[in-house]
Amino acid sequence: MALTATENGPRRITILGSTGSIGCNTIDLVEREPEGYCVEALTANRNVTLLAEQARRLRPRIAVVADASRYHALREALSGTNIEVAAGAAAVVEAATRPVDWMMAGIVGAAGLAPTLAGVRQGAIVALANKETLVCAGELVLREVKAKRATLLPVDSEHNAVFQVFDFAQSDRVARIILTASGGPFRTKTLDEMRGMTPEQAVAHPNWRMGAKISVDSATLMNKGLEVIEAFYLFPVRKDQVDVIVHPQSVIHSMVEYIDGSVLAQLGTPDMRTPIAYAMGWPKRIAAPSPRLDLAAVGQLTFERPDYERFPALRLARAALEAGGSAPTVLNAANEVAVHAFLDRQIGFLDIAKIVGETLDRIPRVAIDDLDVVAEIDREARAIAGEIIARNRVIN
Repeated sequence: MALTATENGPRRITILGSTGSIGCNTIDLVEREPEGYCVEALTANRNVTLLAEQARRLRPRIAVVADASRYHALREALSGTNIEVAAGAAAVVEAATRPVDWMMAGIVGAAGLAPTLAGVRQGAIVALANKETLVCAGELVLREVKAKRATLLPVDSEHNAVFQVFDFAQSDRVARIILTASGGPFRTKTLDEMRGMTPEQAVAHPNWRMGAKISVDSATLMNKGLEVIEAFYLFPVRKDQVDVIVHPQSVIHSMVEYIDGSVLAQLGTPDMRTPIAYAMGWPKRIAAPSPRLDLAAVGQLTFERPDYERFPALRLARAALEAGGSAPTVLNAANEVAVHAFLDRQIGFLDIAKIVGETLDRIPRVAIDDLDVVAEIDREARAIAGEIIARNRVIN
């Protein structure tokens, strides 16, 4: 496999979620080596202005906005170009079915599941930045990866780090995976202090620049819980072999411990262009503009055990993984609803985990056999979480 271009010319790519943080970072790398890539499709949720700007620069064959009501705005913004325009959730999935060499799956939340799976089913190299795909339907997705001979490359900095140091030829020699967590903006806050935290404070991550939803997940440590579930599906390990440690400097992105006591770690500055570049160039490496790591300037690296009492979301995620079946799907759906309610100032910060916990308690676990089951469980969980919020119930 070539570095960027294929034997027949530039590597054809699709970027799902091009206007988000992951998408913008991917485009930054593409534009640094434009001769190496030919863009098939760009998709966004509803940011027509930025999508149109990106499309005019990269000249994809098609630009798609998931919000169907934004179709005319996108068509007008791209008038005078030869770029095809489409809108709606089905159009996003259709864009993902178009044959490409490489696809960035960067759509946030459960909305990314269907288009990511569509990319897998056409046998592409899928750079997975959407952790909810494996959280909601891990076994189903991995079956399709195997059946279609697709390649799944993790883009989350933690899983990408593990991927770089995991010896797949000797997976039985792995003792555990250690995912690092920054601890988020409330790492040192008490429960009483967190009770009054605002959305603005929750999204102010100390190390990473991310979207609002994932920033809140980092503040609750739900993001790390989802990553524990994702790691179980990405790597051949048992559920009890995935650990979490808090590392405030975000320099060590994750580690793999082997049975001889060796611990291999991947280090770097907190810049998502590093794991994205690794996925774009795989199996070789390409240059990235990320700031170089200066350990002398960092001075020291510190570590803490996660506090499951102050951050119960991590405990809920582990319980959902252990329960299996539809439990992770419920966890993710309820969390998405609760986080959006928090961002809309309908609930307090500590209410997020409480709403997720009650939703998990109220929905019996079932097997996940196909996308229809995932969709039905997702709808049910969202409805129940919304009902809890509407009643303003807080479970102590």
